[in-house]
Amino acid sequence: MGQLTDKTALVTGASTGIGFAAAERFVAEGACVYLTGRREQELESAAEALGDRATAIQNDVSDPEDLDRLFERIADDGNRLDIVFANAGGGEAGQPLDSLTPEAFDHTFGINVRGTVFTVQKALPLLNAGGSIVLTGSSSARRGIVGFGVYSATKAALRQFSRVWAAELAPRGLRVNTVVPGPTDTPGLRGLAEDPDQAGELVDALSSSTPLGRAADPAEIANAVLFLASDQSSFITGSELFVDGGEVQVYP
Repeated sequence: MGQLTDKTALVTGASTGIGFAAAERFVAEGACVYLTGRREQELESAAEALGDRATAIQNDVSDPEDLDRLFERIADDGNRLDIVFANAGGGEAGQPLDSLTPEAFDHTFGINVRGTVFTVQKALPLLNAGGSIVLTGSSSARRGIVGFGVYSATKAALRQFSRVWAAELAPRGLRVNTVVPGPTDTPGLRGLAEDPDQAGELVDALSSSTPLGRAADPAEIANAVLFLASDQSSFITGSELFVDGGEVQVYP
């Protein structure tokens, strides 16, 4: 019997990277998983790879109507939720203050903050007591990385939301925690490179910020997400779990 047998989970941003790795881990542990993402083809491929306990629903978390359709679909399937992994997010490198545009600011906050806030809010009526909500943070929220002001600010905002939600939702039997990845070798990270041929160099450069001297594999982050989603962390709420190769604790 797996750690998540008979559980139902929602993973946003699940087409690739950390979201897909977490969904894969959840399925391996016995859960039925709803996967969301904006890119239909990649999302369908992810669900196919995970088998018949994975259901793909194309969704843009920054669109409130799309979120309504997502949760209506889950309810129409006759399901409730035990786990929400609010992972959908993104950002761009090279956005220093002097060149930041309102459009870029609104786009990043719309996905990372507003999208996460209302994903969690709209999931509440379907969440069972004893359920777990896991947010995706970033080690960049603890560091001053040039050009990452908006992205890191969104992740800092989520950290504070998780603290408040942990207090607000405890009476409902819900836990809220944040997993904090460091540099992780995902398509999203590689996509930050201006030249695709330099993606490997970007990963290597970011890896140098960790005492372990390498980037994480998405599966390593997924292991931490599983811990926070499962009963193994039943007395943990309002916390951050750093999975960053020591980046923040050793090289603050």
